[in-house]
Amino acid sequence: MELLRTYSVSTILVPTSISKTQFTKPNFLNFQFNPIPSSCLLRIHGKTSSKSKIFTISPSPSSVSTDSIGPPEPEVEVETKGEKFDWYAQWYPLMPVCDLDKRVPHAKKVLGLDVVVWWDRNESEWKVFDDTCPHRLAPLSEGRIDQWGRLQCVYHGWCFNGSGDCKLIPQAPPDGPPVHTFKKACVAAYPSTLHHDIVWFWPNTDPQYKDIILKKQPPFIPELEDPSYTRTMGNRDIAYGYDVLVENLMDPAHVPYAHYGIMRTQTPKVKVDREGGRPVVLSVKKLDINGFDGDQEWGISKFIAPCIFYAYTKPLENQGNGAASSAGTRKPSAQRKMALIFICIPVSPGNSRLIWVFPRNFGVWIDKVVPRWIFHVGQNLILDSDLYLLHVEERKIMEIGASNWQKACFVPAKSDAFVVGFRKWLNKYAGGQVDWRGNYSGTLPPTPPREQLLDRYWSHVVNCPSCNSAYKGLNALEVILQFASLAFIGIAGATKHNVYTMVAVAVVCFVGSKWLHQFIYKNFHYHDYDHAFR
Repeated sequence: MELLRTYSVSTILVPTSISKTQFTKPNFLNFQFNPIPSSCLLRIHGKTSSKSKIFTISPSPSSVSTDSIGPPEPEVEVETKGEKFDWYAQWYPLMPVCDLDKRVPHAKKVLGLDVVVWWDRNESEWKVFDDTCPHRLAPLSEGRIDQWGRLQCVYHGWCFNGSGDCKLIPQAPPDGPPVHTFKKACVAAYPSTLHHDIVWFWPNTDPQYKDIILKKQPPFIPELEDPSYTRTMGNRDIAYGYDVLVENLMDPAHVPYAHYGIMRTQTPKVKVDREGGRPVVLSVKKLDINGFDGDQEWGISKFIAPCIFYAYTKPLENQGNGAASSAGTRKPSAQRKMALIFICIPVSPGNSRLIWVFPRNFGVWIDKVVPRWIFHVGQNLILDSDLYLLHVEERKIMEIGASNWQKACFVPAKSDAFVVGFRKWLNKYAGGQVDWRGNYSGTLPPTPPREQLLDRYWSHVVNCPSCNSAYKGLNALEVILQFASLAFIGIAGATKHNVYTMVAVAVVCFVGSKWLHQFIYKNFHYHDYDHAFR
């Protein structure tokens, strides 16, 4: 059996190249793949740049002068016409539909906007409203869906249809003026759509954008519409900002170090340290207001502004044992392909949300057999293992100012190409930071205790039906084991038969409950990661 090797471009481990469909052990979070050469450019909208310069960071570290003031500016083809990126003229993802319950409204925050997502069964559509009742400003996300399928504010019972129109004010006399029809009684409704099994919204309630979906659609990713690919998704709220999240996911060089012991990477030919770090060649070929295209060793990448970092393997053909075959006697094997898709959502200063999906057209049976929460346990550990590092890093960036990032950070290696490209895009087109429209003072929230910072329950479990169900089921099993332990002790004392057997079973049940308690706490609440002892 040919062993599969892992190479990851992100903080979340997924397949990155392929050899055979056989797997070593059922280690579902650690697939291994062969790296793939990079030569072609990913086509999402059917367009590529015929002329482009390679995005070079600098010479090798050995040739960098110690007298230089700072890292050299990247050389890259930049298309610019004085354009300015409009943060509020884009589609933003809210949540995967698999993590939304049609029976209840859901509170979400994007770009500092508090919105409520709810299922309108009358129109069979997901709706996105301003999370504020026009009556006394109570949050509609704390409300309910009434028996007529309307969104009801539970403070005074006002009800709204899918267009945001108020349909009922219980306190208004039936023979009085129809105050529920007044414009001030309506809720602001955002344009929304279901795309790639994710609910998206347009962050502007002006009526001129009501049909914006006809003019501009969310980014299209072919793998998410191909039924031959797996599409298991996950989401998590992150205690650091959007810009730090994006650049971290673009950086493969940190993986052997920040995630040592939980992610295996390609073994270098010459091992310079225990972790196995090595030079990684990344390049950006085109950068404009819409993001950039990039190449890396195993495939190609694309930053689709503002939310998506998309890494894509080039198609491979299974050549068997590599022996030459007679012409025309062997059919070409099916191409095995996969992608890494990270959707990074700006929530508020110091907070972001990540939606991840790793579509592939091989090993599909794994996603059908293994519960989704099993994957999330490992993926959350990977997120936790560098969360504190990035939380602190963001505060240092804030101190120096985001516009001074490249002066403060020394980035001489080609492995930093994507990160430098993203910072260049952010500064050149997007004002150097997310446009919060004056809703925040610019300061970051205080750093909470470590256990709260790395919390999994409120940042993921409550928003994931799979993990939430597993959490409740395992807690119930823990209680059952505790009762079983007491029951067997009681039976042993009452019957005087098979005493030793009963006591032994009671001890096993008790130990099992204690082990399960620790398992639940580490995987659904808090699992610290001490780098010094890895």
